[in-house]
Amino acid sequence: MIPELGHFALALAVAIAAAQAVLPIVGARANDPRLMAAAPALALGQMIAMLASYGCLIWSAVVNDFSVVDVAENSSSAEPLFYRITGTWGNHDGSILLWCLILSLCGGAVALFGRGLPSALRARVIGVLGIVSAGFLLFTLTASNPFARLWPPPIQGAAINPLLQDPGLAIHPPILYAGYVGFSIPFAFAVAALLEGRVDAAWGRWVRPWTLAAWCFLTCGIALGSWWAYYELGWGGYWFWDPVENASLLPWLTGTALLHCAIVVEKRETLKTWSVLLAIATFSLSLTGTFMVRSGILNSVHSFAVAPTQGVFILGLLALTIGGSLALFAFRAPAMAATGVFAPISREGALVLNNVLLCSVCAVVFTGTAYPLLAALFHSDLSVGPPYFHLTVVPLLVPLFLAMSVGPVLPWKRADLLPALLRLWWAGAIAALIGIAAEAGLHRAFASAGFAAAAWLILGAFAELVERIRLFRIPLANSWARLVAQPLSVWGAAIAHAGMGVTVAGIAGMSLAASTVVAARPGQTIHFGGYDWKLVGLHQVPGPDYTAQVADLRISRDGALVALVHPSLHTFPQQHQTVTDTAIQTNVLRDLYVALGGEQDGQVVLRLHVNTMAPFVWLGALVMAAGGALSLVDRRLRVGAPAKRGAVGVPA
Repeated sequence: MIPELGHFALALAVAIAAAQAVLPIVGARANDPRLMAAAPALALGQMIAMLASYGCLIWSAVVNDFSVVDVAENSSSAEPLFYRITGTWGNHDGSILLWCLILSLCGGAVALFGRGLPSALRARVIGVLGIVSAGFLLFTLTASNPFARLWPPPIQGAAINPLLQDPGLAIHPPILYAGYVGFSIPFAFAVAALLEGRVDAAWGRWVRPWTLAAWCFLTCGIALGSWWAYYELGWGGYWFWDPVENASLLPWLTGTALLHCAIVVEKRETLKTWSVLLAIATFSLSLTGTFMVRSGILNSVHSFAVAPTQGVFILGLLALTIGGSLALFAFRAPAMAATGVFAPISREGALVLNNVLLCSVCAVVFTGTAYPLLAALFHSDLSVGPPYFHLTVVPLLVPLFLAMSVGPVLPWKRADLLPALLRLWWAGAIAALIGIAAEAGLHRAFASAGFAAAAWLILGAFAELVERIRLFRIPLANSWARLVAQPLSVWGAAIAHAGMGVTVAGIAGMSLAASTVVAARPGQTIHFGGYDWKLVGLHQVPGPDYTAQVADLRISRDGALVALVHPSLHTFPQQHQTVTDTAIQTNVLRDLYVALGGEQDGQVVLRLHVNTMAPFVWLGALVMAAGGALSLVDRRLRVGAPAKRGAVGVPA
């Protein structure tokens, strides 16, 4: 009964989404207040229906209703409750339903928090979200039904993929999807602006918080996915240019450019075309990444929800969304001529350079990711590996990092480059000294350049703040008063830019990492990386739905105990699969990383890593997201452009 209720709620959501796609847009065009006023109610109705639908799917998994195909194939009564719940999105049908749920939450968020928007714009935004929702919900209902029944039901479910039985990956998809789908709101604002034929400063201010929220979620989602691959898959590294990784990076790059463009639209009423096109491109790349991963046309070691036949439907939705929005853009673009002018050397000019470089990196990564698909059309089997990405992306990052620190200290509209560089002399000098010292001690050019770049980014991130408080040019008490009075958005921007520097420092440190693979017997000691790794013993440990072979290692240095670690291999008999559970001991400045391999003739294979500054890679991403969240808390950003207030005693 519960699955049928969930299926009915899904069908109801399709009907509401169809009404949401038509009535508000027709009302805005006809200037009908009643139809426009229906938009928020329809969005909230769709959200409630989707919450009910997904709640029914979760309930089916919790009570082990194996008559539901989705539950039977991705859950088991032997699994912990947590993984029975997360298994609902660890497959194609459930993950698409989660996508639709988050999309409905986006519409509900605009309905609840967009009350300051003009009624026509609000109706158009909610209507565009309804169009996108209707397409995905119809796909879910007809081609990807998560409530399909199975009879007779199996006594025991097949269980979730063992690699997904991990807390990090369990929470990774909802956060990543919140980023992906969150960009549907800027996309809706862009299409609404094209329908209305107007983009102005108020539009830039309204679209910024939604873009920033989606960007924060996507940043956290990418970091979680990379971290999971590091410790769960046993890669021992932070990024391997895997197609799934690249699919999430592409909208992050254009989303970052969109975030900066919206600032210029708000401040200077220019870069309007850039902003609208980037909003369309970012959501389109989110959909493209979904198609690439879900259709199975790209192979990845962590693609778990592949449905090739249903990928054709997604491709159709992709074509309609991208093609329709770009056609509308081509028709309406002349109406969005910029009213503000600026010199090439100005803050606007630096942001344009920032956008060009970010989009260039996006194009390079997209080409490397999609090229094997094009080659396959001509029956050519090839792959594009890390050397391509390193040789093409790194040269573009150098000017990007320079612009990240120089741009914020440039005045708007027109500036001189030399005074701006003089404001950054101290950051450049310290970065150069760090690079020289690193090269003298390490003799590793890439690492030394990376540490210098990290210092430049971190120090340069706070250069604008130093200028704002006029440090050392006025009494310190006055500078402190200015510092305390700075808006949270200024702090947030500085922290986010500094977070990129922290990540760069982690990448530079990881270039110094050392690894080895050895076969060892219990009692044997391996000397590696300045540490003594002693295999104390092996033993078996039973789990809820697996058995684990656990190795006990004693890591010491100069006779002093550093850590006791316990890497293991988990064997899941039901799925006939064995997964690695690595052991990592960290002090933030370095990770001691051990992965356990197979056993033969009394010996086990151990993969040992000493990863310098590895935690900085993911710490930097979290710092970036924290900076974005801090900016989002700034009331000036959250309230957007408020509605005009009426006279005292008269409702607005």
